[in-house]
Amino acid sequence: MQVVPPTPAARPNAFDAIIATAAKIARPVVAVAAPLTRVALEGALQAAQHALLVPVLVGPEQAIRDVARDAHFDLGGVRIVDTADELSAAATCAALCRSGEAAAIMKGSLHTDALMHAVLAPEAGLRTTRRVSHVFVLDAPGYPRPLLVTDAAINIYPGLEEKVDIVKNAIDLAHAIGIALPNVAILSAVETVSPKIKSTLDAAALCKMAERRQIEGGVLDGPLAFDTAVSAEAAAIKGLTSPVAGAADIFVVPDLESGNMLVKQLEYLGGAELAGVVLGARVPIILTSRADSARARIASCALATLYWHAIKR
Repeated sequence: MQVVPPTPAARPNAFDAIIATAAKIARPVVAVAAPLTRVALEGALQAAQHALLVPVLVGPEQAIRDVARDAHFDLGGVRIVDTADELSAAATCAALCRSGEAAAIMKGSLHTDALMHAVLAPEAGLRTTRRVSHVFVLDAPGYPRPLLVTDAAINIYPGLEEKVDIVKNAIDLAHAIGIALPNVAILSAVETVSPKIKSTLDAAALCKMAERRQIEGGVLDGPLAFDTAVSAEAAAIKGLTSPVAGAADIFVVPDLESGNMLVKQLEYLGGAELAGVVLGARVPIILTSRADSARARIASCALATLYWHAIKR
């Protein structure tokens, strides 16, 4: 029997709502690490124009000004912190957050590994007891609610201990964007626990930990396959009873490879819009890609602003 995907109820665009909500609250100061390309600089300036943040541009000052001049960007009133190169820009961004001069970090044109190495260095003082993880937020045309996917960018093959923090970080972001009790689907290839498939064992353990209140703030179920996570009809056909099936707010993927492919498929084949942020450090980290649209960059800044507002209360 063919499963027909659910027809989404009419609803406002999720990113419109996220951006509008973030624009109504106090703007955090965000240290932008090495915005040395037009795309990187434009993302920070556009977010400022949308009243989402106050940018501090960190990097070789003359190079930043050259990019702005060539792109006809106005840097009037924007603070620039001069550094020797991209690596020192990342370390300076971390120092600005450590001192309280900035409340978040935004990636410019440097490589993600270089930025994260600086942020997570012991001397940066930004680590917590949580493991850092990335959360994508997607607005998919075929799904009736925003969907958080984690971790598809930082932790390559997380074990159970890492997945506990990955789940907690995602639940915290869900709360920050207004999902009071998110449904968390722990994804695998099947719905049954199998010793041969590690992700099913991790899913079972995570759900038991939630029962024992080691993980709070959401409703966990798993292992769930993708179809049963998004379709209550698919779950019914398989005889699966689950409070999360067909109503998942968060997808916890088995590893970075599967998560990254899932997100890219939803974006390029399913027409989903996406944004993302790294959580688990003392400040949110906005990771943007050269391929990200301007709207994705703005939405990512909005996520960081809402999360910053939630954790500082």
